[in-house]
Amino acid sequence: MSHVEQLRVPVSGQGMHEITGEVGSVVRDSGVGQGLCTVYMPHTSASLVIQENADPSAQRDLERWLARLVPEDDRLYTHTTEGADDMPAHIKAALTATSLSIPVLEGSLCLGTWQGIFLWEHRRARGTRQVVVHVA
Repeated sequence: MSHVEQLRVPVSGQGMHEITGEVGSVVRDSGVGQGLCTVYMPHTSASLVIQENADPSAQRDLERWLARLVPEDDRLYTHTTEGADDMPAHIKAALTATSLSIPVLEGSLCLGTWQGIFLWEHRRARGTRQVVVHVA
């Protein structure tokens, strides 16, 4: 048995947007009891991470750390047509992940107590991102 669904996730700009609940709903609706959930991001300037979801300061610290590692004002960038945040967003996506694999146990995501699934938006603009969830 296999189930695929595409989620539309509104984003309000740079930052981590938790999607654990939405992905968990897809898993429950799939009818798969034991298997694997693959979450895929078909974008080049956003990413996916599993991270602590209990204390928002962990997310803020990660965001600040990555922004310091990949600044928007680096003179080495030549890919700047779409704005100052475009090339840094591509680099941040390359350093993180565009897909995640999470075991499914008894019809639910097998995540740790403090783990959540996050869409990590690396661009400043508001918009909607697509996330593909495959459960098998």
